[in-house]
Amino acid sequence: MPFDKTVVVPLDPDATFALVTEPERLRRWQTVAARIDLRTGGGYRWTVVPGHSAAGTFKEVDPGRRIVFTWGWEESEDLPPGTSTVTVTLTPTAGGTEVRLVHEGLSDEQAARHAEGWTHYLDRLAAAAVVGDAGPDEWAALPQPLDELSSAEATLAVVQRALRDLTADDMSAQTVCTEFTVAQLADHLAGSITTIGSAAGPKIDDEPGKPVETRIADEAQQALEAWRRRGLDGTVIIGGNTVPAPIAVGILSIEFLVHAWDFAAAVDRNVNVDPALSEYVLGLAHTIIRPEARGAVGFADPVPAEHTADPFERLIAFTGRPLPTA
Repeated sequence: MPFDKTVVVPLDPDATFALVTEPERLRRWQTVAARIDLRTGGGYRWTVVPGHSAAGTFKEVDPGRRIVFTWGWEESEDLPPGTSTVTVTLTPTAGGTEVRLVHEGLSDEQAARHAEGWTHYLDRLAAAAVVGDAGPDEWAALPQPLDELSSAEATLAVVQRALRDLTADDMSAQTVCTEFTVAQLADHLAGSITTIGSAAGPKIDDEPGKPVETRIADEAQQALEAWRRRGLDGTVIIGGNTVPAPIAVGILSIEFLVHAWDFAAAVDRNVNVDPALSEYVLGLAHTIIRPEARGAVGFADPVPAEHTADPFERLIAFTGRPLPTA
């Protein structure tokens, strides 16, 4: 049973095509992370929500007009990659572009589940077409199940929003980490991602010349895909030390969420994070940041937090950052 839905967006077909095919634009409405080789026969992988990634191959690419690609979910026995087909057709219309999405090759049960998902994301596409960004996706806020990998994907979404649309002046702003400006802290975060990602196998590419959000997003996509392939069994070598794989990936959640706060505080932004996700990352921090090693890994002593502090504030305080006063 196919799913078939049409929305109209106030953009021309070329701009609409970019919105549905380019990773940096997909992150505004549909994905946490995306890898795309946009050509006939090229592959893609989209982390739609933490813990759930779709993958497939492009069967037809007609810029500004139409794309056809296979669709399925990694680690799904019910609908693995390549077992269904999505066609997106763009038609100029008064005031914009008609976007028609048809998803074929689904059972009735699969079609019902995907109807809910596609309706949610096509509504977000329409919003992004109007204002440029559909805002945080509530479906991506708290992974189910919650583990080291899904937590890393969820916290990546948080830090990406903190880095979005930073200006040159923002990049020179001082962070609470006195040795780092925003630009320098981004370099530090990029280094952490490449080190931890490369421990899973492949060398992670870093392109410092990219806009900072794109740089971090592209590196993190590579790193997390590598860890998804490897899994969390056994140990890896990081900096000459043997580290349990779950600890290595757990470090990413701490880096993403704590530095999201650092970036946001430096440029006077807010960070929105689900309390249960913060609580989970706080638990990782207590496990990973041992008292005897805090200084060696760049953390100051914990600072006091009010008993009314939420889990995110307690995480920030545990990592040695002063909490803002009311």
